[in-house]
Amino acid sequence: MFRSATGFKGMTIAALDGNVGSVKDLYFDDRTWTVRYLVVDTGTWLPGRQVLISPLSVQGTSSKDEVAVSLTQEQVKGSPSIDTDRPVNRQHETELLRYYGYPYYWAGPYRWGLADYAGALSIPPLPPSDPVAEEMAARARQEQGDPSLRSVQDVTGYSIAASDGAIGHAEDFLIDEPAWAIRYMVVDTRNWLPGKKVIVSPEWIESVSWAESTVHVALRRDHIEAAPEYDPSRSLERAEESRLFEHHGQPKYWEREVR
Repeated sequence: MFRSATGFKGMTIAALDGNVGSVKDLYFDDRTWTVRYLVVDTGTWLPGRQVLISPLSVQGTSSKDEVAVSLTQEQVKGSPSIDTDRPVNRQHETELLRYYGYPYYWAGPYRWGLADYAGALSIPPLPPSDPVAEEMAARARQEQGDPSLRSVQDVTGYSIAASDGAIGHAEDFLIDEPAWAIRYMVVDTRNWLPGKKVIVSPEWIESVSWAESTVHVALRRDHIEAAPEYDPSRSLERAEESRLFEHHGQPKYWEREVR
């Protein structure tokens, strides 16, 4: 199931014993384009405070605009504080994940460390000190480097450029909830193809100029123009995804990911 990033904004976070706030933003890592945290504004419950909640806590979303999490209010209240005006660094992530007893997503070969799908992980609580996990995390940092966490809210509006020119801007993002992967950027092409929207996979990104707010994709403009149009009023089905990937001659992610 895909849910738009804008669709998450304002959703209520329902803990096991009551609501703890609403979704203000989503943070994703800029290497795999995976949503790592929901930024939650706790409102009048904890005035002036925002907290990060990992998708590993999410039990599901509902038509009532709620995100159910397997946490108590007390757990959320005691979680490490964040300053959303500053980048969240790996030290803070380590502290947060250890507080909740979650594995390090960067300590393994797949999107969530040992699996591509968050729901596929069996999550035993981490002991207070786990030398093996710490060694794996350190090795992963050396081999891959630390990805930076980016705000979906900040990246919305970035220019999208094909190999031979601009094609539009990022209007929204489609998130695959079981994996919490940003599968597609929704591109508004109004200045190039009036009225048409297309979707582009982050897997086709050639580079990103964060300083210039521009995403460069390894596709030609004419190829994007001839791609299937995206209709945000309808659910995106697997058959449509297949046609899109085949049109661009790209391998299909669902044929290679580990569940």
